[in-house]
Amino acid sequence: MSITRLGTANMYDRTISNISKQQAELASQMEHTSAGKRVLRASDDPVAAAQAERARTRLDRIETDQRMLKAQTATIEYAEGTLGEINDAVQEFRSLLVQAGNGTYNQTQRDTLVEQLTSLRDQIQKYSNRTDSNGLPLFRGLDTKSNTPFPNGSNGIQSGQTNSNEYTITNSLDGGLAFFSGSTGNGVLAVDIGANTGTAWADVGTIKDPTTATALTTPIDITFQEGVDGMEYSMDGGTTWAAYKSGDVIDVAGMDLVITGEPKAGDIFTVKPSEPLDLFATLDAAIDTVKNSGNPDGTTDHGALAHGLAQSLAEIDTQLNRVSTVRGVAGDLLNQATRMGNTLLARNEQVEAQRVAAEDYDTDDMVKALSQLKTQETAVSAALQSYASIQKLSLFNFIN
Repeated sequence: MSITRLGTANMYDRTISNISKQQAELASQMEHTSAGKRVLRASDDPVAAAQAERARTRLDRIETDQRMLKAQTATIEYAEGTLGEINDAVQEFRSLLVQAGNGTYNQTQRDTLVEQLTSLRDQIQKYSNRTDSNGLPLFRGLDTKSNTPFPNGSNGIQSGQTNSNEYTITNSLDGGLAFFSGSTGNGVLAVDIGANTGTAWADVGTIKDPTTATALTTPIDITFQEGVDGMEYSMDGGTTWAAYKSGDVIDVAGMDLVITGEPKAGDIFTVKPSEPLDLFATLDAAIDTVKNSGNPDGTTDHGALAHGLAQSLAEIDTQLNRVSTVRGVAGDLLNQATRMGNTLLARNEQVEAQRVAAEDYDTDDMVKALSQLKTQETAVSAALQSYASIQKLSLFNFIN
């Protein structure tokens, strides 16, 4: 028969160890419960911890995409607003051109309009060279150092950058399309006026046979002379002449052209293929027309003025269409950004739900955790009270 001896010190050590373990378990349960998480460390549940970490990585990536998309959206909104300012300025410029055609104005009054037109032209140029918060042009390809746009699309104009991933939009608009894609005349054929002495002027013409019009490579001169029955014109170098009547349609190179007014013998209108023309050259040509519409004797060269204004107004309308087109692109980009933002928000909610499922308590688990916490608190309290009673069970207490 063996006798096991348990010393008082050994019993105390075991009791302290058990109490310490229970207190550690209580502290862990309190930490998890107060955080509302089932998994705080990888040791709690390695699989769930890995799933939660992957979810947090995806959430960080979504947050980055959201910040980038927000910044790009702000830039496109600024660019769209700038195009609106350009549109308003060009419309005001156009109104002043129409005013310049008033037959009651003298050249002094038109010179006043020239000052306003020049000021608007400078404003439009500044608008087109605006930059974003990073100092980059809103409309790529403009020379911001000299504050002068490139002359045409072949000399450095860059379209807006393409999307780099699924949740970004371009951070610039196509300056080439907005400002450098116009053309002279009606876009197919243009009509130039020579050093005419009459008061006749031509409209931009209406294309009725595109095949014939686009096939024109050699300019055609419409020459006037004084005939037996009045003024007449020729388009074949003078071999065949037709009677001229102001406002009648002239069929030339597949285009209906209307010449209005009174030409004089020797006056020439030249029909030729349209050429590329940027917005700023269009505005400059319009300003020159108004500025140089006076004759040396102080009278108005009504023929040159009317012809130049008709051409400029048509070309400005074409340029406005280009600006409106790019503005429409900006609107579409903003709509894309809205849809992308909604998608990112939905993905964020989905991934957040996955993270919560992996490491957080749900309602039932939270109730269970609180119950376990209460039970553990009771157990620790009972252990401490028992230890306090056991401490008194010493021979020395009886001796005393």
